[in-house]
Amino acid sequence: MKHTPTIRAELDRYLQQEGLSITEFGHIAGMNRGAVSAIVSGNKSMSVNQLDLITEAMGLPEGYFYDLFIENYIIDHPPNMRRIEPFLYRCGELDKLDAIRRVVGAIMDNLLYSPKLFEIAETLFAQGRHEAALLLYEGVAEAEKYQHSERLAICQYRIFTIQIGDDQSRNIGTAAVFEAFVERLDELDQLDALKDLANVYRSLRKWDKVEEMARKMRDKAEIQYTLKHQQNGREHTESTNKLSRPLFVYIAYADLLCANACEELGDYKQALHYTYAYADLDWVRETDEDTQHWIGLFKHWSQANILAYRLLCGDVSVLHEYLNYIDESSDTIQEDRITQLLNIMIAANRYKLDLNDILKRFETEIASFSQRPSSDDMYTQQVIPDYSALCGYELAYYYLNHGMYNDGFNHLFCAMVKAHILNNETYFINCMGLFVRFKAHAVPETKTEFYNLIEKVWLNNVEKSGNVDRCE
Repeated sequence: MKHTPTIRAELDRYLQQEGLSITEFGHIAGMNRGAVSAIVSGNKSMSVNQLDLITEAMGLPEGYFYDLFIENYIIDHPPNMRRIEPFLYRCGELDKLDAIRRVVGAIMDNLLYSPKLFEIAETLFAQGRHEAALLLYEGVAEAEKYQHSERLAICQYRIFTIQIGDDQSRNIGTAAVFEAFVERLDELDQLDALKDLANVYRSLRKWDKVEEMARKMRDKAEIQYTLKHQQNGREHTESTNKLSRPLFVYIAYADLLCANACEELGDYKQALHYTYAYADLDWVRETDEDTQHWIGLFKHWSQANILAYRLLCGDVSVLHEYLNYIDESSDTIQEDRITQLLNIMIAANRYKLDLNDILKRFETEIASFSQRPSSDDMYTQQVIPDYSALCGYELAYYYLNHGMYNDGFNHLFCAMVKAHILNNETYFINCMGLFVRFKAHAVPETKTEFYNLIEKVWLNNVEKSGNVDRCE
């Protein structure tokens, strides 16, 4: 049987090795003699704060004894949340994920600990320590998987939020798993959940799912809006304050999502129908500043999109009107500009337009393609990177077809890298096909760069599949 060392024994050995008395070590560690003596003698357990003081006084790295702490005071003792809670927070601060994983594994066979671990996870999540929180959410979700509780649904929502990332292939599965839990959330939480799911499916270009999520969101939001404005709706009004947006926004945003889906499917007539719906917000009863801000945004989006739909339908005479509207909207956010540029590029390539002078207006947006979004909003995190990759391809297509090969290949490589990051096979293959079409115009250095990128992507895929030894 393997003997597990103890922190007490390690401390005792250190005192003898350094020739320090308990009192002397207490002065170094900033602890009173009695506390140190009780720890050394084994008459008292220690807190994680005391452990950190002892570790620092011994000149060891932070968290050095955390594995022993788990062995000595968590696994070998009945779980004590007064000891475990501060330890988990400290592990979160130090990014000691393996330690958190061990603690969760040691105590989560008892459902009584679920509420407290969930509370700790929520705090870590609010602090931005998402990886640490994820381990706790997963532990609680696994323990409560047969409980059909709202807490389980919230855990799944948080897991979805944390796990959605650059890899679109992985995002498909993550979204599908969470979708099954949406109906178990609180009625108001469902609105943000459906909004986030719709934007993930939007980035994956699954337009049937976008419409499905949007319709559900509209139906639920309309019910909540009616309840809010009933005679005795004060309590309901207060509960809506936890939403990330004013309640009416979810109704209007559902129309915007449906319009986007129709646009992508080429049904511009139906897209206009939805656009006129979210442009007309006279039914909104609130008049506060936040409400006016969102009404202004929807008005701007509707006017811009009406022009965009006309352009994409082939009415190229509207191009300059569209550009003038974009320029006049000086407060247009960066994400809107990227969407507008994408619309212009698709129209230019579809109808063979000359944009050589126009593209200079979008130098800032084009330069931002390689930058990570700064917002944690699901639209900015998921839809904008997808639009950036697609826009890079459209720019490459435009430049290459206009004989501007240097610019064309530069944009093509950027689009390929973005497609690889997103793990979007369709975009990557389209980029490869475009290169093959114009490779006769590529200088040797460009061809080498292209083949090196292809090999790098191939090796990455081989490594993921576990077949790396076969190609060495």
